[in-house]
Amino acid sequence: HCSVYSPVTPRAASLKFFENLSGSGKSIAVLTSGGDAQGMNAAVRAVVRMGIYVGAKVYFIHEGYQGMVDGGDNIKEATWESVSSMLQVGGTVIGSARCKEFRTHEGRLKAALNLVQRSITNLCVIGGDGSLTGANLFREEWSELLSELVQQGSISEEAARTHSSLHIVGMVGSIDNDFCGTDMTIGTDSALHRIIEVVDAIMTTAQSHQRTFVLEVMGRHCGYLALVSALACGADWVFIPEMPPEDGWEDSMCQKLSENRADKKRLNIIIVAEGAIDSHNKAITPDYIKDLVVRCLGFDTRVTILGHVQRGGTPSAFDRILASRMGVEAVLALLEASPTTPACVVSLVGNQAVRLPLMECVQMTQEVQKAMDEKKFEDAVRLRGRSFEHNLSTYRLLSYHKADSELPNSNFNVAVLNVGAPAAGMNAAVRSAVRVGITEGHKMFAVSDGFEGFYKGQIKEIKWGDVGGWTGQGGSLLGTKRTLPGKHLEKIAEQMRIHNINALLVIGGFEAYVGLLELSAARDKYSEFCVPMVMVPATVSNNIPGSDLSIGSDTALNAITDTCDRIKQSASGTKRRVFIIETMGGYCGYLATVGGLAAGADAVYIYEEPFDIRDLQANVEHLTQKMKTSIQRGLVLRNESCNENFTTDFIYQLYSEEGHGVFDCRKNILGHMQQGGAPSPFDRNFGTKVAAKAIQWISQTLKESYKGGRVFANSEDTACLLGMRRRAMVFQPVSQLRDETDFVHRIPKEQWWLKLRPLMKILAKYKTSYDVSDAGQLEHVTRIRPKDTKTTSAI
Repeated sequence: HCSVYSPVTPRAASLKFFENLSGSGKSIAVLTSGGDAQGMNAAVRAVVRMGIYVGAKVYFIHEGYQGMVDGGDNIKEATWESVSSMLQVGGTVIGSARCKEFRTHEGRLKAALNLVQRSITNLCVIGGDGSLTGANLFREEWSELLSELVQQGSISEEAARTHSSLHIVGMVGSIDNDFCGTDMTIGTDSALHRIIEVVDAIMTTAQSHQRTFVLEVMGRHCGYLALVSALACGADWVFIPEMPPEDGWEDSMCQKLSENRADKKRLNIIIVAEGAIDSHNKAITPDYIKDLVVRCLGFDTRVTILGHVQRGGTPSAFDRILASRMGVEAVLALLEASPTTPACVVSLVGNQAVRLPLMECVQMTQEVQKAMDEKKFEDAVRLRGRSFEHNLSTYRLLSYHKADSELPNSNFNVAVLNVGAPAAGMNAAVRSAVRVGITEGHKMFAVSDGFEGFYKGQIKEIKWGDVGGWTGQGGSLLGTKRTLPGKHLEKIAEQMRIHNINALLVIGGFEAYVGLLELSAARDKYSEFCVPMVMVPATVSNNIPGSDLSIGSDTALNAITDTCDRIKQSASGTKRRVFIIETMGGYCGYLATVGGLAAGADAVYIYEEPFDIRDLQANVEHLTQKMKTSIQRGLVLRNESCNENFTTDFIYQLYSEEGHGVFDCRKNILGHMQQGGAPSPFDRNFGTKVAAKAIQWISQTLKESYKGGRVFANSEDTACLLGMRRRAMVFQPVSQLRDETDFVHRIPKEQWWLKLRPLMKILAKYKTSYDVSDAGQLEHVTRIRPKDTKTTSAI
């Protein structure tokens, strides 16, 4: 799963601003084609607003390629207001259709005429690989089509000259995530939200009746949705087209289901991708699996086919931000395109905006299918990319419980604890750590209530079965406290001696980071702390140095986005209303900024970007202007600690007074709902993968530091923080992160997401300086890597 909430590396060029990239005199058309996907509207909105912002004319093409062929009212000029309120709508508002006519030469000829008549030579296509391939063919034929139109007398030679080249930029909208070269396609995360909502609901009824459920999810050729939802709900078995089960899988599956039942588990979940096959390319259907389970085990079994539910519903926060970032990037790519640049796809890899040649991606996507047809399944998995491989290996690690006799025995004891405020996804991380630890031969210990429970001796061994069903639970099941270890070092050292703890995994927020600093600083005094220690960031605030992301912030963003959607809707009856909403985050403005981008806010106040009364005045005037248009409501987000004097009440009263007679105000403090709730698919997955990686590091470091019959680790690099940085997961010594931290305000000194602020302002119609030095550059798709690479892959 890549992350949209993340930075992009600056280009070698000095700062270059897009003020020099003007769109005046250019016309851009945007269309959605192929199967719909949640988030397409956010992409359309971003293209329209960024296009208008740079001075171009922007057109909607309704009903995909069909509308381009039919012309007429299907091609309409877009205005700023015409994309208002579409951010929170699923599907595509401008319509999409499968178009046979565009596949013919005549159809494309009609389409070319319709574009030239409106001087459109820039196309932004949002769709799957079929739609993008069609666009590329159209571009290759463009000059022939124009000369044909001149011969027919449909257009003048002059027109053919001025419109001689067609530029195309694609964005991939597909819930299957089946496009190579992109980590995440628009709609995938939302589809996972739908699947997980259903699985969570089914689990409670399955629990009551001790049932087995077989769920079919979408994915004719790609098993991504099946694989990730299986990871996110801890399914017993998963079937995907890329990796058919070995012959004789029927017996091993039934054996595993019955072992799980014996292990006090009251239910089984089996997930099947609609394109699942066995090693002889024969389809594996949900009914076949059901009959098998009933015949072999006699379990009460039910089948649920999710179908189009997965395409529906409102887009998740992740998809809105992904699509908004991509839409802006697409316009920049069109402005910079020359007749010689290949048609490209804008996408994200890890956290970085990239541009990739469209045809290279399409060819690689087709190679996966070819590998599968030729039964070269390992190649297919590798061609799908690092994050797919990573998901598959993590799923294998966590799902199969070997008998104790088969496990290695390392004789090491590893303790896991949660520190700081609860964050959704902590339990998924603990479950993953415990199971990977057991698989690696360690004895795993759970510490209740953070460092407080540690010094009080609340430590007990935790087994494989104890963490069953933890993935989908919000909060912290181990219990968590903000207590720091500094004042209790002696007692903690004593507990580590009593339980013979050889390594520590701390999952938590800023206190966990400070706690690890305190423990590693006390190594000289207490030899008990000379063991490998690693921290995994988990906090809704996302304020930990050394990591672009933390477990729990995606769930909090979704909570903020959902609430803002509801609040905006409440204003649809009453005209001219402005909402002031306060978000959490301490001094860190991440939730407010990224939440503002996902909810379509007009202004966002944060501590990191100081503001004064003149800024407040300008925002009020901006809203007054907005109320004169057809969009008669405003949304203002304020981070809880952005300014000690400009409180939420102050801003509310100021807006109420200044907007008197133009708009009225309401205020909302979101509070702890941002911390609770079931973890989002992203947080479950992120937590699962990060914790698994942390335990593998612990095993490695334990081996390296075991000398003379005991573990001794006191170098800087044995007390680390595992964080996501741009495209990769990295282990960084906490002592080295000290200089990057503002301890007074509990935030990193440099924060990558500040680069998203100009984006938010542009989409809210503010004139601002947008640094395009970190826009994506055209790269090439990386080919298959040899099998033995041990690089730290991005998650």
